[in-house]
Amino acid sequence: MEATQTREIRMGHNRTGMKASPLDGMALERKSSDTPPPAPGSLRATEMRKEYTREADTLGSVPPPVSIKGVGEAALQALQGHRLASLIDKLGERLAFERSGVRLYEALLVKCEALGTWQGGPTRELLEEQCNDELQHFHLMKQTLEHLGADPTAMTPSADVAGVEASGLLKVITDPCTTLSQALHSLLIIEDADSDGWDMLVEIATSTGQKELADQCRTALATEETHKQRVREWLGSAALADARGESEQQRVSMH
Repeated sequence: MEATQTREIRMGHNRTGMKASPLDGMALERKSSDTPPPAPGSLRATEMRKEYTREADTLGSVPPPVSIKGVGEAALQALQGHRLASLIDKLGERLAFERSGVRLYEALLVKCEALGTWQGGPTRELLEEQCNDELQHFHLMKQTLEHLGADPTAMTPSADVAGVEASGLLKVITDPCTTLSQALHSLLIIEDADSDGWDMLVEIATSTGQKELADQCRTALATEETHKQRVREWLGSAALADARGESEQQRVSMH
């Protein structure tokens, strides 16, 4: 395969450290000594944050289902009230998370095509496969919410949190300055959280008598565990290549 451009970590004009300007560093240290922070608990800003936290409303709410479709009477009774709201909230969270996962993989494919990969690194085929898995999981959650008579387009509280969490990682992956291995590190964070989310949903579905949903979530969990293991292997191979100084020779184009 044709070799392509690399982005190795190198020495440069980094001026973020205090040693880059000793005089300014000393002045900053003196300033810090002259104005020590207040004792814990006495800072006005901290008290204001506490007050805002106590008085703040929730991020949102779970809209009531328009109808309960395809659910047996026993399961319907088990899902009444708070338990139904909790299930819908967590289903909404997974739907939002999987939607973000698709966007993350699409962005990662662009970075791979621009920078190339390495021996033992991600391939286009595997990235596309995992992207499609995320899309299938998104549709699974959409269909499950519709089956319960819920609105899959509604932003539940946990879905709101999941979207905000993923936005920071998406910024890392889409940043033109980040390397492929740096982007994969963000992807590993997502995959790790994704596995935990599916594991929790298995427990919730089981406790509410949703056996079919629990089985579907177990299958999704197994898939996400495979994703996570692959990303770890890709990062491991990149770290070993860099340690041996082989990144230039090992990197190949994805075209």
